[in-house]
Amino acid sequence: ALLCALLWAAAAAAGGGPGDNPAPGAFGHVYRGAVNISAERVYAFAYRSEPGQVDAVRVYVNSSSENLRYPILFVVRQQKGVLSWQVPLIFRGLYQRTYNYQEVSRTLCPSEPTPETRPSDQIIFVDVASMAPFNIAYELLVTKLENFQLETNKAFNFTASPSQPQYFLYKFPQDVDSVIINVVSDAAYPCSVVSVQDIVCPVYDLDHNVEFNGVYQSMTKQAAITVQRKDFPGEQFFVVFVIKPEDYACGGSVPSIHGNVNRTWNLQRTKNLQVTIVPSIKKSVYVQAMFFSFLSFLSFYLGSVVVAFVHYIRVQRKASPGRLSPEHGSGMMTSSHPISASTPEGSSYGAIDESSSSGGRQRSSPEHRPPAGSDTDSSVEEESDFDTMPEIESDKNIIRTKVFLYLSDLSRKDRRIVSKKYKIYFWNIITIAVFYALPVIQLVITYQTVVNVTGNQDICYYNFLCAHPLGVLSAFNNILSNVGHMMLGFLFLLIVLRRDILHRRAMEMKDIYTLDYGIPKHFGLFYAMGIALMMEGVLSACYHVCPNYSNFQFDTSFMYMIAGLCMLKLYQTRHPDINASAYSAYASFAVVISLAVLGVVFGKNDMWFWVIFSMIHVLASLALSTQIYYMGRFKIDGSDSDMGIFRRAVMVLYTDCIQQCSRPMYMDRMVLLIVGNLVNWSFAIFGLVYRPRDFASYILGIFICNLLLYLAFYIIMKLRSSEKLLPIPMFCIVATAVVWAAALYFFFQTLSSWEETPAESREKNRPCILLGFFDDHDVWHFLSAAALFFSFLVLLTLDDDLDTVRRDKIPVF
Repeated sequence: ALLCALLWAAAAAAGGGPGDNPAPGAFGHVYRGAVNISAERVYAFAYRSEPGQVDAVRVYVNSSSENLRYPILFVVRQQKGVLSWQVPLIFRGLYQRTYNYQEVSRTLCPSEPTPETRPSDQIIFVDVASMAPFNIAYELLVTKLENFQLETNKAFNFTASPSQPQYFLYKFPQDVDSVIINVVSDAAYPCSVVSVQDIVCPVYDLDHNVEFNGVYQSMTKQAAITVQRKDFPGEQFFVVFVIKPEDYACGGSVPSIHGNVNRTWNLQRTKNLQVTIVPSIKKSVYVQAMFFSFLSFLSFYLGSVVVAFVHYIRVQRKASPGRLSPEHGSGMMTSSHPISASTPEGSSYGAIDESSSSGGRQRSSPEHRPPAGSDTDSSVEEESDFDTMPEIESDKNIIRTKVFLYLSDLSRKDRRIVSKKYKIYFWNIITIAVFYALPVIQLVITYQTVVNVTGNQDICYYNFLCAHPLGVLSAFNNILSNVGHMMLGFLFLLIVLRRDILHRRAMEMKDIYTLDYGIPKHFGLFYAMGIALMMEGVLSACYHVCPNYSNFQFDTSFMYMIAGLCMLKLYQTRHPDINASAYSAYASFAVVISLAVLGVVFGKNDMWFWVIFSMIHVLASLALSTQIYYMGRFKIDGSDSDMGIFRRAVMVLYTDCIQQCSRPMYMDRMVLLIVGNLVNWSFAIFGLVYRPRDFASYILGIFICNLLLYLAFYIIMKLRSSEKLLPIPMFCIVATAVVWAAALYFFFQTLSSWEETPAESREKNRPCILLGFFDDHDVWHFLSAAALFFSFLVLLTLDDDLDTVRRDKIPVF
């Protein structure tokens, strides 16, 4: 009776003509009628709201008219808001295409629960009107939603379309501070949008306005949004589901520019969805994950201390009887008998006799060597002061073109000069790191700010099923997992520093084993490798602040440098005098990074880029092979005429490829270079044919394959030369192989891909696998950091067995 009185009072208040008299409406009843310019209809729906209860009402309308000039206008008036739309409802797509829907269904903004202890009466007016001079039929249905509020850990299924969006209410339970909204669908298309909005009217639930408020994602088969209680003061929010009129935003086909301008779709683009809201992890899990990350890598520090202590004890035991001094040792080189530059009998082609005074510069005896501490003296002359005389060049040509080379042949330069040359690698990479990292950090902070302000979660390609926010960061776990690169990089610097200090002390004591035995110790490249590993962690963390197409090179730039530095170090081990300078090496890395950026931009569809890149790749492989084969002594005199240059090239090819085709002069080098060129040419052909979309990873694969090939060749040649592997390098080699195999397994577990649309990338998202906090890619970060650390240790310790072998007995390969 009270509701009837309320309706009659509303009708009396409205007054006026027949169109102004509201007809009492009943929920769940279909009303049919017709309107025109002189006849409109008003319906009044009254209901009673219980205390603390949220009531949601949904309005369904339908009209068979497709007349866009005279649409039917529906206006819904509530106590605190107005909602209106027209039928046909028009959506605009790409190229200004329009899509018309005759069936529209909208959920009204629910009334807020009143603090009153008694029920309250509510009323809704629905106005139906048109400016058409003729009658237009319509249908109207108003219902109360029974399942408007979503429950925790309970799946809910529903259907939506572009003209019939859906949204639901969720309230945080008392003991939950963060939840994950999981949405799945069996069909990829039609493309949809999932939005989380605050409890504010109106609710933005159409394609053209869903991005105006809150946080949103595009979706094909899967979406996930993490929501924190602190972001919603009212401790409740709406989950909105909108179906887009076109699929191109989700990776579907792009509509043609030609064709009909208007299309009537009705309910052809319906999508079945299932939403489940589950609690996210608690704060204690964050603490456990941080402890796990730091303690895991602190164990490497502990292991290093134990190994260093054991090594110290062994050295002390060996030193207790005293190492034989040059005066006592029958097999030791005394200061009056320094190691000559000549090689053992039977391989003395091009060697310089020890008594000769004109065949090149003699190695100085230990007494006449400069003090070890003078490495860093600023008064040390540059290499050019020692190495520009014509007879010295002639001596190089004789020495480096011998069939059998020994380390003494390629370690003839002043140790101070060479050591200073390699230290430039360290200082240059620090400069590069500072200038590279600062703009990167600034840029990713801007990216994260844009994501937080706009709510557009399509900007960053996270694994949303395992993205745990902390502060302003959306995926703290992906950043935390990079701590291993920084901690192990710093540990490697400490290990190198210890070796450097011990080496300096031995040099100050004029230890004959340090001066003339073993591989010459130059630590500049090792320091550069340690810095590169730390910077890889920093830049990978920056990339994972907001991973996307625009900043992927941040994650790979120092990977290229690490691979390049490892190859340079491996080559420098037995070629200390002829390794590349830091300036040329870093310039080469800059070219590679530039090619990587160009490949990301142009490498998807442009055939011309792949042709040019493949040509550069093949020519660079041939040029580098020539330099390695001839130990840097292959030169074409630029002063000759053009015909002279070609004549010189033809003569070299004729001599080395035709006359000696049965057996090259440098067989081992030739085998390595043939295999290396075949691998690189295969990469070039593969890229030209298949044109992989992930160009950055393609280049990284080239670097890694070349590094592994060279390392395998080095170890094989080392064993062929009757050298041995000590327990520590053997353990590091095995650990490197095992950890790399495990790391690569997790690397290929693709969890997202910026090569695709954000919606397609989310189809690859997976839940966490470690401690409920880290995903597969985080495990890749952990394992790859350990694998790189062990790889560096392999290079650092691989030739420790040669510390007591004379340099004129150590072969070069």
